[in-house]
Amino acid sequence: MALRATIYKADLQIADMDRHYYADHALTIARHPSETDERMMARVLAYALYAQDGIAFTKGLFDVDEPEVWVKSLTGEIKLWIDLGQPDEARIRRACSRAEQVVVLCYGSGCEVWWKQIASKLTRFSHLTVLQLPADTTQALAALAARGMQLQCMVQDGEIWLNSDTESVPVKLTHLQSAR
Repeated sequence: MALRATIYKADLQIADMDRHYYADHALTIARHPSETDERMMARVLAYALYAQDGIAFTKGLFDVDEPEVWVKSLTGEIKLWIDLGQPDEARIRRACSRAEQVVVLCYGSGCEVWWKQIASKLTRFSHLTVLQLPADTTQALAALAARGMQLQCMVQDGEIWLNSDTESVPVKLTHLQSAR
């Protein structure tokens, strides 16, 4: 018998002063049995950082042809594709050919090695952004995970904070490649 996804609920308040985006989102997050709290919270962070009209979680781990988070236009075109982890070059190339903007949020201990191996092959993609999330930050974000979450994401002057009722996690992202 296959294990089923665990459902998490999150009330996410976003105050992104850098983009002038302020909104509340009621999220339903299906956590795959093989997914860790770190990965799930990295998905929530990616959602918060790029929230806009049309943003949605996808099937993610259930469907290899979809990213973790995306924004689609009303006509079905992919405006934003967000992947997590350390995807291979072929997956990133495919994403860049399908979406107007692609973001990879790399996390985990092997980010530096992964990036050194792949960086030179991706410089031609002017609409690709690659961000690194430090391991200590993903561990702190994982501590915020609960079946019912009240979260606030604040972005101001490039500084990012993800807060719950009990904890506050500063998020420092390293830009490995920025879209031009």
